[in-house]
Amino acid sequence: MGAPGLTSLALRAGERFDYGDVILVAQPPRTPDDPRVWAETVFSAASLPFAVRALFGVRMALAPLLGLRPAPKGVFDVRQVVGQEALMAFDDAHLEFRCAVAVDPVMRVVRMTTIVRLHNWRGRLYFAPVGILHPWIVHAMLRRCRRVLAARAAR
Repeated sequence: MGAPGLTSLALRAGERFDYGDVILVAQPPRTPDDPRVWAETVFSAASLPFAVRALFGVRMALAPLLGLRPAPKGVFDVRQVVGQEALMAFDDAHLEFRCAVAVDPVMRVVRMTTIVRLHNWRGRLYFAPVGILHPWIVHAMLRRCRRVLAARAAR
């Protein structure tokens, strides 16, 4: 057996990043193996827990105070699907964001990989609280997404 490794569309070989996390959840029976479906559902209004929606609202209110433009529509749209992984990406003056959702239908695991590169003090200030809350937020979103997709599969 070879050495363990991690590949993801969110990672660029050899490039530095300032924040990264990988969150795994079990894939419920009969849910889709299509990573685009998982990526689109995890960021859909139906999958956003109330607390996460509230945090997104706080972000929209506070970002202008830091001189940051509001997140444009489509920031969480799938940009690319390769094999069993879908990539969302957004580049701005203060940070670069990459989020990839992968589905392993053999192991029945869904993986969300997030990578952030910070460019300036605004990005670092903005991301300080986000980085602390990020794993909690992603877990909550993936748990809700699992419930949504499992309910669809049960119909």
